[in-house]
Amino acid sequence: MMIRSAIAGLSLGAAALVGAGVAAADDPPNCTAADQSGVLAGVTTATSAYLFTHPDVNAFITGLKNLPKDEIRAELRAYGDANPQVRDELRAIRQPIVDFRNRCGGGDNVGLSES
Repeated sequence: MMIRSAIAGLSLGAAALVGAGVAAADDPPNCTAADQSGVLAGVTTATSAYLFTHPDVNAFITGLKNLPKDEIRAELRAYGDANPQVRDELRAIRQPIVDFRNRCGGGDNVGLSES
């Protein structure tokens, strides 16, 4: 969980992980809990693949796991500033989450959170 938070933090203030209420009849299409879970699963899989193919980034983020959240955020911000390509690549991986939130709105979480 802390690693997921670290990855989210590396996006340096991008939209928080999505939280959409249970879809009602007037909700936009593809905004159900199942849709949300599918988006997160895809992002999680892509993030895992990225970290396995970028062992230096994987080691850095893994090394943050015992720090307090405020220190993790500061470390990630500094790392992203020093490594803008990594920051941008991870933001691109997370873009489907941002798109989901923009399409479906925020609100009560259905199972996703930043922490």
